[in-house]
Amino acid sequence: MGNYALSADVTEARVSLQWPDVPSYRPDVSPAHPNSEPVTAVLRALDRGVEPGPDVIRDAVRALLSVLAARAPGRSVEVRVPPYGAIQCVSGPRHTRGTPANVVETDPVTWILLATGRLDWTEARRTGRVHASGIRTDISDLLPLVPASG
Repeated sequence: MGNYALSADVTEARVSLQWPDVPSYRPDVSPAHPNSEPVTAVLRALDRGVEPGPDVIRDAVRALLSVLAARAPGRSVEVRVPPYGAIQCVSGPRHTRGTPANVVETDPVTWILLATGRLDWTEARRTGRVHASGIRTDISDLLPLVPASG
């Protein structure tokens, strides 16, 4: 009888949960604004010919990915900027398992340059700085995310 009571309590607790209200286990990519200190710091370092530190690059990449996710909500395209972040965006058919059908991948500095308008999408694709596979991966109409500066 004791085990049944425990089992009933667990079942009752599960039933009382409202799954849509349960927060995601995935944290937001970054709460930072795209014109934040990390983005500005990376651009200034690049302008001086200095390699930005990994922490500031990470924060800038995540801030800009969060802007893209907000600007183009959805789950049909995965944008990867290893090792700092990846998001799903763009409305359309949702990816749920395995390798996504539509993947955009680039390095952190290229992503920052694209997102800030310092590098053109077509040029980045032509030179191999951006790898895109899938019919929905042309995100050029979403870029730049912030006005070019400097």
